Amino acid sequence: MKILSNKQNLQILHEDNHLIVVNKRVGDLVQGDKTGDKPLSDIVKEYIKDKYNKPGDVFLGVIHRLDRPTSGIVVFARTSKALTRMNELFSNRETQKTYWAVVKNKPSKKEEELVHYLKRNEKNNTSKAYLKEVPDSKLARLDYKVIKELDHYSVLEINLHTGRHHQIRAQLTAIGCPIKGDLKYGFDRSNANGGIHLHARKLSFIHPVSKENITIIAPTPDDAIWNAV
Repeated sequence: MKILSNKQNLQILHEDNHLIVVNKRVGDLVQGDKTGDKPLSDIVKEYIKDKYNKPGDVFLGVIHRLDRPTSGIVVFARTSKALTRMNELFSNRETQKTYWAVVKNKPSKKEEELVHYLKRNEKNNTSKAYLKEVPDSKLARLDYKVIKELDHYSVLEINLHTGRHHQIRAQLTAIGCPIKGDLKYGFDRSNANGGIHLHARKLSFIHPVSKENITIIAPTPDDAIWNAV
């Protein structure tokens, strides 16, 4: 059964005067889109408004997004100063992002850096990974290591070095290891909740205002596969 976030059950991982970090559930939409479904950004605004009795509109800046079928860390800015500085950190790759993925098949190597060129197909909202540069493609780099072997799956820890559209999903499919539940990228059946087993596990960055080192870890969703990791 799919449980979406609301202001009562929000999983807050970090909160201060400038930032609020949420553990996104599978199916949560980070920012409004053509579906018209209520996004996480609106839910977080409601939470802040209630908690702090704020009159009028609440400022909340969307810094980055996660695909709807994935779970894990999403950072929002509570002030315009934090939004500007966090946008710079993300665009300058001054954050360390670690993901966990449950994949079909065992990669040929225990750990490896993957380098591909990704080309986006706007029509079906996918990206395809090529070993050589093709027109309109963008360089994509990540490294992975196998952190656990389950009966039918491998669990990978992934560090992103570029931030491309559907990068992890496309690159893992390119090495024959599609993510569990990811029909769009070659897995053979969907998960019951419509999500995929890709989780934004850890994020490290320098706080935009206090300059502290911040490291956030998001607990994995409560399901049989993740609970076995």
